[in-house]
Amino acid sequence: MFEKSHWLAPLLLVAACSAPQNPVDEATDTPTTETSAVQVQSEPCANYSENGTALFGDLHVHTSYSFDAAANSTGATPEDAHRYARGEAIPFFPINEKGIPVGTAKIDRPLDFLAVTDHGEFLGERALCRTTGSPMHDTPFCQNYRANERQGMMMLATSITTETPERIKELCGADGALCREFARSPWQDIQDAANTANEPCEFTSFVAYEYTGTPGTSNYHRNVIFRNDKVPALPVSYIDAPIDSKLWAGLDAVCKIEDGCDYLTIPHNSNLANGRMAPYMQLEDTSEAKRKYAETRLRREPIMEIFQHKGGSECINGLSSIFGAPDELCNVEAVRRMGEKKAYATRNLQGGNLSVGQAFAVTSECEPGTTGANGMLGAGCVHPTDFQRSALLIGLKEEQAIGFNPIKLGIIAATDTHAATPGAVKESIWTGAVTGEATPAQRLQPGLLTSGIDGNPGGLAGVWAKENTRDAIFDAMIRREVFGTSGPRIRVRLFAGWSMDKNLCDNADMVSIAYANGVPMGGDLMPSSTDRKPGFLAYAVKDPMGQKLQALHLIKGWLDAKGRLHNEVITIANDSLGANSLCAVYTDATFDPAQSAYYYLRVVEPATSRWHTYDCAKIPEADRPEVCSNGTYPETIQEMAWTSPIWYRGDG
Repeated sequence: MFEKSHWLAPLLLVAACSAPQNPVDEATDTPTTETSAVQVQSEPCANYSENGTALFGDLHVHTSYSFDAAANSTGATPEDAHRYARGEAIPFFPINEKGIPVGTAKIDRPLDFLAVTDHGEFLGERALCRTTGSPMHDTPFCQNYRANERQGMMMLATSITTETPERIKELCGADGALCREFARSPWQDIQDAANTANEPCEFTSFVAYEYTGTPGTSNYHRNVIFRNDKVPALPVSYIDAPIDSKLWAGLDAVCKIEDGCDYLTIPHNSNLANGRMAPYMQLEDTSEAKRKYAETRLRREPIMEIFQHKGGSECINGLSSIFGAPDELCNVEAVRRMGEKKAYATRNLQGGNLSVGQAFAVTSECEPGTTGANGMLGAGCVHPTDFQRSALLIGLKEEQAIGFNPIKLGIIAATDTHAATPGAVKESIWTGAVTGEATPAQRLQPGLLTSGIDGNPGGLAGVWAKENTRDAIFDAMIRREVFGTSGPRIRVRLFAGWSMDKNLCDNADMVSIAYANGVPMGGDLMPSSTDRKPGFLAYAVKDPMGQKLQALHLIKGWLDAKGRLHNEVITIANDSLGANSLCAVYTDATFDPAQSAYYYLRVVEPATSRWHTYDCAKIPEADRPEVCSNGTYPETIQEMAWTSPIWYRGDG
């Protein structure tokens, strides 16, 4: 039973609607639900729950339809990714001398939902070079593209590392029409795989793709998730719309509510963004332009990815603009650490041939008003918007200036597997995520990007949905009632209100009462008419197949009277021996109604072995690389889960 009140919910007849263009409620900066022109009346699922059920899935997955995927070596397709997510074994590494995968991969337990997000930029280019008989298949360009997986990736990716991306004329023609035409078939395949796998009430699959902006080799990527099977004829890619505001405008033009189409976008790997995910990029510096941007982002971009195989994006210690004590858990699977001198791989492509070198950089803050470069290589400067905890504070400050919060993002996590293995998050049996991670020896070396020994198995998205359907999960994401984990299937709740009973954890109707008297994670705590302090109900249940829970941390961020940015980690429950569940009611005694603030919950497990220790053990001691014994990487990690924040808008 997921919650004490899980089986008390009435089985009501509900309308499964295609909702939002989602106008924004000016009192809360929150998208409101608006019934669209398209409605489908349906019976609820047998396990429908008014209080929601915790569902786990992966919204960031690549197959051989991606230009840079390890799955190109195994030939794994979107259908294979769905089979894997449902618990079936799929062909996997190693590859024999004939280029055929002779291994298999199987998830430890099935997922509840999935979005395969192959890159939208090069679907046509990949098809032209990999489809026998295509007009470009036998050209020197395509022969070089097929010669080496990483070389082929670089030949295409070079065109999206600028702020003015263009199609490759040598391959696509002067107007790019050939690549657009050849993108239609793989895009249809992606849709067919998702729509065939989607099984309402049992398993949800979304039609989706990745928007892969990489200006200055910084991460500017977003996953685009569609509500249902009504989708554009082609993805709107970074080449079509090289800035976030143009992406939303481009999608709005081809995905219209009146036609039954709806979408949301999810930024990921902000830890590698070098400040480029800050709001208002390439906008005129006016309040009107900023307000319009914020309204659109609130409607279209409700959540972000806090953790995946290229590291954590929760927080970083050492930002000069943030007041708060250091948090050692910010360093768990951190690719960036302030002040750290670190080697990173460099790449050079000449004449279709790839060469890889090495450089060193010290991680420091971006100069005010500037952005950096090379974040995708683990290098370049760090900006407060590169990490969730500090970015949320920038959002609060912007809200004071323009009246809307442009960084009001809930939290999920993902794998970003490029091997068609969604949900492959178990440390002890991880088999890699990208090209060059097919064996223990390969995974223990520095990767071309932030991969190899610097990578990790990634995490999972959790949603509190009323049932396992596209509409229910999409609606949960829109209202931000979602959470992320670093892998374990921890079920976690957070509520805030002005009258939280201190004994609520002992009440069988705990969740129903919390909904009635407060707001859930992802929501807005409205000001109280009385002089009260806000109370929080924090509740987490361990993964049934995982470790017991160690602690609940309430993370608070706020602006003081001078506009300075603060955060604090508050331990509200702790069990050194580990617990099957943890529950606490906490009152913020330091609350100031004049100060804008946010709160989110972090759940922490005890330390367990990091993935690389298992790989080291698989290699004979005499052959183990130095990283297995020199202590450069910690042998243990602490798995975590994070809820979406709850926001309070100060009246000062």
